[in-house]
Amino acid sequence: MEIYILWIVVFLALSFDFINGFHDTANAIATSVSTRALKPRVAVLMAAVMNFLGAMAFTGVAKTIGGGVANPADLKFGVEIVIAALLAAIAWNLITWWFGIPSSSSHALIGSLAGAVIAGAGLNAVNGDGIMNIMKALLLSPLIAFTIGFILMWVLKQVFAKSSPHKINKGFRSGQVITAMFQSFSHGTNDAQKAMGIIVFALVAAGVQDNMDVPFWVKVSAATAMALGTSVGGWKIIKTMGTKIFKIDPVNGFAADMGSVIVILTATALHLPVSTTHVITSSILGVGSAKRFSAVKWNVAGRILIAWVITIPITMLLAMLFFWIIKVLFL
Repeated sequence: MEIYILWIVVFLALSFDFINGFHDTANAIATSVSTRALKPRVAVLMAAVMNFLGAMAFTGVAKTIGGGVANPADLKFGVEIVIAALLAAIAWNLITWWFGIPSSSSHALIGSLAGAVIAGAGLNAVNGDGIMNIMKALLLSPLIAFTIGFILMWVLKQVFAKSSPHKINKGFRSGQVITAMFQSFSHGTNDAQKAMGIIVFALVAAGVQDNMDVPFWVKVSAATAMALGTSVGGWKIIKTMGTKIFKIDPVNGFAADMGSVIVILTATALHLPVSTTHVITSSILGVGSAKRFSAVKWNVAGRILIAWVITIPITMLLAMLFFWIIKVLFL
């Protein structure tokens, strides 16, 4: 029976990864689509390929996710805990996607896993130091992205202050093709690993393996699921990110993309999971503030911020609920 439960975990983890693909990839290509640097279909297909390559390139974040929240080998109901966490994260991702809210899949997964661990094994089972390191990365990365986006845009404004806006935007529209590729690649390096980490968590909890190394089949499966999800696209979120925060010109999109790429790839190199949604949105907000503070639609930014704040507590509660349902019905 255990092997069938593990296959359920794999299916749910890859489903989460697929949903993450169309939910979060919208963030990665929103600026290039909104400035017409790339046609939507071309942008989505390019993002799918780059997400796959990024997902195959690293595994450090997967190990952090797999062992950072709790020690799976110590959990009596480890596999069931993972199922509850994935159900909660998937539910929240679908709800926020439906309403076009760029919430964080990373926050959803971390909150869900922590909630499920607490419900299944108690508060003492949570790795306090690991959670704190993850939370620091999740909380500090948007602030850093905002700052870098602001600085990049300010520098570009000074350098091209006397240049023709038409020529500037024409040149940076071409540059956005490159930054969109890097943006999608960086998304794959960080976000796809979260599904890998949760699968490895379940494998260790079930006693199938005794370390946090990511098997090759897990890497390929997660990378493929994210690429397929990316190919679907997330047009509602693209509209929010690309048009509703402020009017993005190619030079703004270039700066926003570069800012978020720097933060995400640095986090991946440090084996830290960050929210690509938060990073990209914050970079856009930083660029918009440098362009003209009043140009940013802060009411829309406020709605996004509320979604960020409530994601972890809501997903924790959802995961607890799912675990209790599983416990009543099957344990």
